[in-house]
Amino acid sequence: MTLHIGAAAGDIAPVVLMPGDPLRAQWAAGRFLEDARCVNRVRGMLGFTGTWRGNPVTIQGSGMGMPSLSIYANELIRDYGAQTLIRIGSCGAMQHHVAIRDVVIAMTASTISTPSLGIFRELNFAPCADYSLLEAAVAASRAQGARTHVGNIYSSDVFYDERPDLTEQMTRHGVLAVEMEAAELYTLAARHQRRALAILTVSDHLLTHEALPAEDREQSFADMVEIALEAAFA
Repeated sequence: MTLHIGAAAGDIAPVVLMPGDPLRAQWAAGRFLEDARCVNRVRGMLGFTGTWRGNPVTIQGSGMGMPSLSIYANELIRDYGAQTLIRIGSCGAMQHHVAIRDVVIAMTASTISTPSLGIFRELNFAPCADYSLLEAAVAASRAQGARTHVGNIYSSDVFYDERPDLTEQMTRHGVLAVEMEAAELYTLAARHQRRALAILTVSDHLLTHEALPAEDREQSFADMVEIALEAAFA
C-alpha cells in the first residue's frame, strides 16, 4: 500500500494500462480481463487486476494531467515493480490528415513543462516511447485495420488552452495530436528503465472542430485497449 494506491503486495501486475478516467479502467477491466478484481479505490482512482490470455494485467486510472499521472506512475514503478506502462486515452488531432477515430501512437512527446522539468535544468530532454512496444503496437493496429499515425505528439499541462500561436507552430512542425500525460510517463520510464507507450484515439479535431459522438467513443476505446494488450505481450 502507498499513499495513493491501496493495493497489497502482489496485487499489481508487471503490465499496467493507464487510462485517465477511473471509470474507463473499470469498464476496460470488465470487458477485457478475466477474473478482474478491484485492487485500488483510494480517492476514487480505481484500479483492477486480472488476466488477458493468461497474462496478468492491471488497469489503473491515472487522472487528468501530468502531475496526477506522475503520482500513480511513480508508485506503480517504485513500490509495485511495474515494468510496462501503456497510456490508453483520447487526443485532439492537429493535422488535417489525422481524422476522428484514427489511432495515434506517440513516438515522442513534446511539452512546455512536466513535473520532471526541474531536474534537467538547462537540458531540453526529449521523452520518447520504448521502441519494442512502439513496433508491436503499430503492427497490432495495422492488423486490426485501424488508420494509424506514428510520430510526435504534444503533452499539454492545460485543457483550456489560449495559445493559438503555439498550436499553429506545432501544426507547422508536424505534431500529430495533443493530450495531457504522455511526456511525463515517457520521462519516468526512462528514469527507471521501464517500458512505456501512449496509444491514443482521436476524439476531436483542433483544426476542423469535429468531435467523436459519445455513442462512438466506447468502441473506439475498445479498439485501443486491444492494440495495447497485443503490444504488451507481443
